[in-house]
Amino acid sequence: MADALTLIGFRYSVYTRILRMALIEMGLTARYVETDPFAEIPDPVLAAHSPFGRVPVLQHDEFTLTETATILRYLDTLAPHSLIPANPKVAARMGQVMGIIDAYGYVPLVRKVFSHGAYRPRMGQPFDPAQVGEGMQAAIPVLAALESIAAEGFVLAPQALTLADLHLAPMIAYFVEVPQGAAALATYPALSAWWRKIALRPSLIATDPFAAH
Repeated sequence: MADALTLIGFRYSVYTRILRMALIEMGLTARYVETDPFAEIPDPVLAAHSPFGRVPVLQHDEFTLTETATILRYLDTLAPHSLIPANPKVAARMGQVMGIIDAYGYVPLVRKVFSHGAYRPRMGQPFDPAQVGEGMQAAIPVLAALESIAAEGFVLAPQALTLADLHLAPMIAYFVEVPQGAAALATYPALSAWWRKIALRPSLIATDPFAAH
């Protein structure tokens, strides 16, 4: 049933990486199509399947999905073992983590701190150190909220992998590439303990867009 999956993504996108990790963790395979949503000339393939020109996009036969959290839940229905907790409170906490990341975490951690502190300098693109500072300030309440959840132990905990882990890991991986990000994370013990464990996950390592595999 899952043999006809196609993932359209951008290798440097955290949201693409989330789904590539999920495919590995769920034991699913998908044909991967690389695209650049930031290209001056829009990719007609991406334009045909994404109404907003964003990645990732999942195709399953003639069925097309956008929005990472929705795609994750759909893939989970195809997997032999679910990464969505059966306990409703734990599942709700998982969803809360994913919501926090999307609504409050992505922009400061990735678009500000990582982009201007690591990605743009590495790619020879213009960068603004002030954006790193702004991102670090905005990251504080995000990290504090995630620390509280990790300390609670329902999710972001050692006992079981959930969609929350997959949704957060690529963003923290980028965030800690910047020294200020790594230093900030180190002040949150429960979240740091989670990161030390998830950083060794083969699915995260295998999907590092900057590593030679």
